[in-house]
Amino acid sequence: MNFISCKNINSAITKDPESFVSRCENIYNNKIITAAEQIRLFADERPLVLIAGPSGSGKTTTAAKIGEILREHEMGVINISMDNYFLPCDCDDDIPLDEHGNVDYETPLRVDIPLFSSHLKKMFRGEEITLPEFDFKTQMRHDGGTYKRKSSDIIIIEGIHALNPLVLGDSEDFTFGVYMSVQTEMISTDGTTLKSGMIRLMRRLCRDRIYRGRSVNEIWAMYKTVAAGEEKYIKPFRSRAEIDIDTFLPYEASVYKGLLMNDLSKAAGFHAGNKDFTALVTILNEIHTLPDKFVPEFSLIHEFANLKGANLKG
Repeated sequence: MNFISCKNINSAITKDPESFVSRCENIYNNKIITAAEQIRLFADERPLVLIAGPSGSGKTTTAAKIGEILREHEMGVINISMDNYFLPCDCDDDIPLDEHGNVDYETPLRVDIPLFSSHLKKMFRGEEITLPEFDFKTQMRHDGGTYKRKSSDIIIIEGIHALNPLVLGDSEDFTFGVYMSVQTEMISTDGTTLKSGMIRLMRRLCRDRIYRGRSVNEIWAMYKTVAAGEEKYIKPFRSRAEIDIDTFLPYEASVYKGLLMNDLSKAAGFHAGNKDFTALVTILNEIHTLPDKFVPEFSLIHEFANLKGANLKG
């Protein structure tokens, strides 16, 4: 686990915020370039790239960036979200219940495993498939377009269960695994530590409020179930990945601060005594705010925050 202090972040922002952001972005982008280079090396025998990690890891943006780099090398690339293989709502009876008696939406059994595993093999063999599309509003699935992999194509598949052997079946010989998460913790001057899972939750607090219309309390209430699912279904398979990426950006909390503090203050009464909530507020209170204009156009941060004032020149 890596650690970074609020003091060092504040010092860098005060000294030269634009240069600080540029350094942070370059470190992340270099990780993506390295990952793409490794994928290219194994492209002939392992053309199916599986990108996994817990919620809030930045899988969607990272998968897109890897795809862009591979296309620059004149490789054919198709990006697929495992979410499109979710079982429709009329199949909820096939999904087991959690310890509270509710449908366990974190389980890999939410994925249509027979369809997904068969599609992996067919794509590797170059057989035509009909890609599914999942509608989150209706919780139903329908047929999308058809796809037939060319011999030079790379298929990038991202999803929280993309490395789970229960879902993959016997596809290890022709798939290449990438695991990503936040692997850095933030420390305040009084020693308060914001754990990596809380940094991912901070990202989700921004994203789900903006893009999914959820309140701070609703998102926080879901986190316990989400975190339990991560420990049970996602993190145990991290070792199956060929590449492991820390997606933390040292300046990101300084951007989220302006988006979250007002709502967190309103919700504070509901979270009295919650150590994680207190740690998050402590860190955000101490960290300097960074204006949206310093965030590059193609930053990972845009996956979680709608920044109207961001720098569109990158």
